[in-house]
Amino acid sequence: MPHVKIKCFSGRTQEQKKKCAEKIAKDIAEILECDISSVSVAIEDVDREAWKEEVWDKDMAADRELLYKKPGYSYD
Repeated sequence: MPHVKIKCFSGRTQEQKKKCAEKIAKDIAEILECDISSVSVAIEDVDREAWKEEVWDKDMAADRELLYKKPGYSYD
């Protein structure tokens, strides 16, 4: 039962979010060899000004060992 939560800057359309979620769900189902009906994808808008505090500090820096794809930037 994979669940993915995407956090990104505000400004994407509902259509962009839907297309992104569908493509990610399809890829996850294929790669992890599970039924696509078991995959869920959430997309959360985050204001640019809140990114460091809401995403970097809470999710990325705190769980650095869980990042299989690390960003090309840092706040260190």
